[in-house]
Amino acid sequence: MAGLILLGLLVLVIVFAIAMYNGLVRLKVQCDNAWADIDVQLKRRYDLIPNLVETVKGYAAHEKGTLEAVINARNAAMSATGPADKAAAENVLSGALKSLFALSEAYPQLRAIEAFTSLQNSLSQIEDTVQNARRYYNAVVRDLNTKILQFPTNIFAGILGFKQREFFEVSNTAEREAPKVSFGSPAAPTA
Repeated sequence: MAGLILLGLLVLVIVFAIAMYNGLVRLKVQCDNAWADIDVQLKRRYDLIPNLVETVKGYAAHEKGTLEAVINARNAAMSATGPADKAAAENVLSGALKSLFALSEAYPQLRAIEAFTSLQNSLSQIEDTVQNARRYYNAVVRDLNTKILQFPTNIFAGILGFKQREFFEVSNTAEREAPKVSFGSPAAPTA
């Protein structure tokens, strides 16, 4: 009888270990998938920016500093790796894009161009999609990190090498600042 109880406990421990492992793997795969979704949307955004800059360039050619800041910020964002670096680069890019869109206020003929308006609307839609993807990614990361920190999964996760993930947090600092538009000499890009 004691052997059956021992066997039952062993089966229960094995089933519990399998459930913990499968839960961790499921959350890890969800994190990878959510990050891939963000990456796809950011790539769409990066591909749209050169078209936007080219459209503005014809109407605001003497705003070279603003246009260069957007391209430099785009290139930095494209080469950033990991959620923390990507978020920092995205903050700079968002600020540069706000300056670019502020030019449309100074050049009313630019707002009248259908291509500019279409690109601006596309970028706005992509921004919304990125925001939704970021929320989902951060929720999955929260769930994975919580699971990794909870007992007894934390012991199991440590043994199997599961690591906590970074959140993809875009700071609101750039959103709070008004874009700087200069009609004199080109300003140096801000970081």
